[in-house]
Amino acid sequence: MRENAYQHYLIGMIKEMFPGCFILKNDPTYMQGVPDLLILFGDRWAMLEVKPSERSQSQPNQEYWVRFLDGMGYASFIYPENEEVVLRDLQLLFAPRRQARRSQR
Repeated sequence: MRENAYQHYLIGMIKEMFPGCFILKNDPTYMQGVPDLLILFGDRWAMLEVKPSERSQSQPNQEYWVRFLDGMGYASFIYPENEEVVLRDLQLLFAPRRQARRSQR
């Protein structure tokens, strides 16, 4: 599968998994190496660098940006071979947070 076809498939799957999420496709000519997709959901975000295969080459700066952005929130490479793991990570990230109950005095 070509990268653009896989990216289109992922966008549809993510929108189905997280209704109301907002997905932006980044312009690779603006800041080369920044991950392909920014996913905004509620008060959280994730960035994904889409590859058509685990064996696909990445640019050295793509690896830098994924590590850097993962330190700020969540960023990952995604390809068919790790798709299940990354989507599970997104489910955990975007899961509703439990609010601490206030003590009754």
